[in-house]
Amino acid sequence: MTKIIDYVFSIGSPWSYIGLEPFLDLVEKTGAEIRPYFTTVLEENGGIFSRNRPEARRQYWQRDLKRWAGLRGKTLLLENRPPLADPAPAAFMVIAAYLDGKPWLELTKALQEAFWSRAVDIGNPEVRRTIASAAGFDGDALLKREGDADVQGKWKADREFALKNGVFGFPSFRYDGELYWGQDNLHFLESHLNGVKP
Repeated sequence: MTKIIDYVFSIGSPWSYIGLEPFLDLVEKTGAEIRPYFTTVLEENGGIFSRNRPEARRQYWQRDLKRWAGLRGKTLLLENRPPLADPAPAAFMVIAAYLDGKPWLELTKALQEAFWSRAVDIGNPEVRRTIASAAGFDGDALLKREGDADVQGKWKADREFALKNGVFGFPSFRYDGELYWGQDNLHFLESHLNGVKP
């Protein structure tokens, strides 16, 4: 029987970015399949935008991100970032790719790398179009799809799924009714996939 992992993440989450490739390695190793859910900070469940955290927590958050990014071989540009638009709409483009059977994970990687490693404004539609096209997608077509009913419907339904299932941070992985929050919990998910529920 196929093992299906509900993958709840945010395009604008640095933790989702640095944890994506280890997650994909785990998926390949265990033969699991990914069922993606796209959303953004879930304040109703206790999620907190980084800008709303106390300064001491923000400083620790940045140090911890750098440590994990180094461990994962990722570059993060966290200081002196220019003013950027909300990255959440980039999820619409990725949802469109997913619904159209395109390699949505590759588009996710391209958008997140641009945003977190180079501070590119993926909240800007024209920037998204350029990134998608450079990654081998039809940027024009995906940009036009962002506002379509099926794309917006999935965005809304995915948020409801996340709220209902207790998600508050990203990335979150749900398997066999159990929720694992954070890329640092992938080892617990791996144990579960291998038949040992932590």
